[in-house]
Amino acid sequence: MAKHQIGLCETQPATAEGIRTLLGATPDLECAWVTPALLIAVQMARQQQPSALLLDKALGQQTLLNALTELNLTCPRTAVVVWGSSMSEAEALRLLKAGARGLLRKSSGLETIETCLRTVSNGGSWLEECVFREGSRLQRAGRGELTSRESQVLNLVEQGLRNREIADALGIRPGTVKIHLKHIFEKTGVHGRYGLAINGLRQRSQPGAGLAQAN
Repeated sequence: MAKHQIGLCETQPATAEGIRTLLGATPDLECAWVTPALLIAVQMARQQQPSALLLDKALGQQTLLNALTELNLTCPRTAVVVWGSSMSEAEALRLLKAGARGLLRKSSGLETIETCLRTVSNGGSWLEECVFREGSRLQRAGRGELTSRESQVLNLVEQGLRNREIADALGIRPGTVKIHLKHIFEKTGVHGRYGLAINGLRQRSQPGAGLAQAN
């Protein structure tokens, strides 16, 4: 059975070697190459088209966003996973919108890292529970308690629209949008628009299936 080739761009040599060793022990994953330089990683990805590319968040968010844009254009079959020691909802949302197929914590267990890379290599997406904890509460709470207008506001928030843009789209005042958001937060248990937006991206990534999750 051919193994999925995984590219790795990691700034810490010891961590990079650990991932190489981990993948070498799996029956279906293999580390194709390791580099600490993002430019080289992008070049290698274009040349070899690996199944997945694991990028270190420490490379810098704007640098990663630019790389994601290029990778999506030049090697769309390569699933990009960004991992780091910490990640806010705002950072997660930007990376997802830029095309990241996976978000992973560096504190994840070895089995979780394997499963994440295996999932994205097979065409799925991966988010850890800690990244979208508030968004997951929305799914449990459901949308049945929302009014039709609140549902409209929620859908537009999930698309990343700001309050002024939502008001223009619905023909209402920005202050009214704030009131609707307050009710949405109260009813769903979510206390931030980033959580709402991440949840929307997560649900749209795999229609009918949802994203793989790590608890």
